[in-house]
Amino acid sequence: MKNLLLTLALVVATSVFAASPAEQQLAEAIKAPNLSVVHLWAPWCSNCQAELKSGGWLKTVKANPQVKFYFVSVWNSGEDGRAMLAKYELANQPNVTILADPGPRTGETKIKRFLDLPLSWIPTTWVYKGGDLRYALNYGEIRFDVLQQFFADSISEW
Repeated sequence: MKNLLLTLALVVATSVFAASPAEQQLAEAIKAPNLSVVHLWAPWCSNCQAELKSGGWLKTVKANPQVKFYFVSVWNSGEDGRAMLAKYELANQPNVTILADPGPRTGETKIKRFLDLPLSWIPTTWVYKGGDLRYALNYGEIRFDVLQQFFADSISEW
């Protein structure tokens, strides 16, 4: 009986803490040798909207065709926000992938970690190269000139 309870507890814990399909896909994608940008956002977030309205994301995506950009909608009940990204001409860019975490926006089951990193605020932007996290911008709107510098620093040979 104890073994059955232990097995049941492990199954429940595994299902509660299992990575979402979006997270699983990204865990593999960020291992690519080139730069990858993981941008966690939500269409209802005013800071995320401001980034899009500024045109900074579109300019950055177009200026860096060798960089893969992953826009991951979080805390948005599984909706990917594609319509908003399309409005700002990002949805059909060849180096952009749009994903959604299925989790709820609020409550105890709201996602608090993604790719084994803490997630407490959006927008959040992470820059990876070859599976290594190079830069993490975790609290608010990004300055795109700084992001561009991070790209240059990430590919330079030291």
